[in-house]
Amino acid sequence: MVVGINRFQWHNKQMETARVLLADDHAVVRTGIRTALEDLPNLEIVGEVGDGNELIQALEQLKPACLLIDVTMPDFEPISTIRWIRARYPDLTILVVSAYDDDIYVQGLLSAGVNGYHLKDQPLNDLRLAVTRVLSGERWISSTLLDKLLKPQTVDNHLPQLSSRQQDILSLLVEGLDNRSIAQELNLSIKTIENHLTRLYRQLGVHHRLAAASFVHEHPELLAHSGIMAQNDPVPVQLPVDQQTAILVVDDNKRYRSQLRRMIGKVQPNAMIYEAGNMAEALHLVEKVVPWLSFVDVVLADEDGIICTRRIKSKLPASRVVLISAYPDREFHRRGLEAGAIAFLDKKDLDAATLRQIIQDAVG
Repeated sequence: MVVGINRFQWHNKQMETARVLLADDHAVVRTGIRTALEDLPNLEIVGEVGDGNELIQALEQLKPACLLIDVTMPDFEPISTIRWIRARYPDLTILVVSAYDDDIYVQGLLSAGVNGYHLKDQPLNDLRLAVTRVLSGERWISSTLLDKLLKPQTVDNHLPQLSSRQQDILSLLVEGLDNRSIAQELNLSIKTIENHLTRLYRQLGVHHRLAAASFVHEHPELLAHSGIMAQNDPVPVQLPVDQQTAILVVDDNKRYRSQLRRMIGKVQPNAMIYEAGNMAEALHLVEKVVPWLSFVDVVLADEDGIICTRRIKSKLPASRVVLISAYPDREFHRRGLEAGAIAFLDKKDLDAATLRQIIQDAVG
């Protein structure tokens, strides 16, 4: 039996034909799915792909309304790519058809934006029902997964303490980089990265990278960096006892984020400093860690840091947001202040003295 969630009535009137794309690296599986679905009314299977590269091309060329996908295909990083697909094709219905029934795996994909999760070991008639339901606007989860997903989760207050190197590796994994790319980014061998990941999985109690990414999504404090005060650093700003100590840095340039994080850490070593590379990550952290001060780049790849500022302020009206930019512009300055930022600064002017003053003003 399979259960639909948030059930809506399926209209009996004639509907526009839904274009469906199949994505699975096993041709025999695609054939089985095609056979199961081909006689459904108002549905047309417009293409099949077997890896991530083919999928991206097919989405652009075929413009499907529904994607049936096994996210363990080659050349496909599940969490980051599903988020990218969801952002680029917001009206696309995504149904994962997978053999994995790990609840953390499922939760990670649901949080990334899929509309449903169907297990491959269920009858093909149930798959037909799943496709019908998600196309009608419902969220779908195979019933065998529901007990796991609805089971009360115990809170583990003893999260593992990770080294800076482990945090760097885990951060890049969450961003969607594969082992080779992580090795290149950190100037390490692939074997070293593999060894680190084996130990990380063991520490987190997970078995694969998707589960690790999902675990970090639920526990962002794993990637928080505490400030480190060197011998000749100035006396740090003293925060009130009840003052939140989370500071958020939002910038799409990882190297600059790390540089700014280290500068902040010298000024306020007691703060827990979080990093985000885009708006979605920033808003997730805002809800999880409630930063009292955020530094947001005006340009976040193809996103708008001013909109990000406005959304942070809508979630946390009392928080302080400082907009930063390598290309200061008067109009950006005006719009940023209207969005609720307390300051708009040129990145080249951000030194220890300026950061110290900003933190003092935010506290005061």
